[in-house]
Amino acid sequence: MADRDAGPATVWSRPERGARGPAPERSRTQITAAALALADAEGLAAVSMRALAQRLGTGPASLYRYVGSRDELLDLMADAVAGELDLSGTTGGSGATGDWLDELVGLALQSRDAHVRHPWLADLNDRRGEVLGPHAIDYLDHALAVLAPAPGTAGQKLEAIGLLGGLAVLFARRETGATGGGDRSTQAAHLAAVAAEGRHPHLLAALTAAGAPPPADLTDRDALFVRLLRRLLPAMLGEGEGEGEGEGEGERSRRAGEP
Repeated sequence: MADRDAGPATVWSRPERGARGPAPERSRTQITAAALALADAEGLAAVSMRALAQRLGTGPASLYRYVGSRDELLDLMADAVAGELDLSGTTGGSGATGDWLDELVGLALQSRDAHVRHPWLADLNDRRGEVLGPHAIDYLDHALAVLAPAPGTAGQKLEAIGLLGGLAVLFARRETGATGGGDRSTQAAHLAAVAAEGRHPHLLAALTAAGAPPPADLTDRDALFVRLLRRLLPAMLGEGEGEGEGEGEGERSRRAGEP
């Protein structure tokens, strides 16, 4: 009973293969890579144990020797994507620029790019629960190391990492078209026409001061993404609410660990 109470059981808390049965023909890494390729090609809904087994040229039952369920496979997939991020750079503001914000923005850009490469990842992160794999935990620890010289409490830093991840998902969805929406110029023209009716004076004043929006392109989105991070992250880590308010540290850690 004591062993069962030691911690939650995850796919990483068990040996990769049981001691019984024939010698393993595959590894979890190989199975996860095949599942990633399937999700990239056909979407997350296409990832089933049967479809994956067919892709690997084996029977579905054989896959259960490596993973206990589809949910465990999804956890492995999410963590494999987290492993794509390069965490080998210097931390703690000791890099070429000596700026923790530069390093954190670079990490955010990597996270966004990972979500663009794997458009299904955002939906998977929404449903995978509180389980954090080894690569995701490495990411969280690395981000906290980057933030070591930054101002703010431990709770504020966890929240800042969570915001970084949320913005990465938002911008990746916009880039891949997952959020839908119409043509930007058409939307801007509609908004200007509504504002010109005179019933929304504050909107009219803001649009007049801002001028016409530039044509949308990936460079513009990159600049906006970086600009938002550079404004929001220092503000979150400055003077503000202390720890202990709002959600608990456990929930902040879970959200922050989603790259």
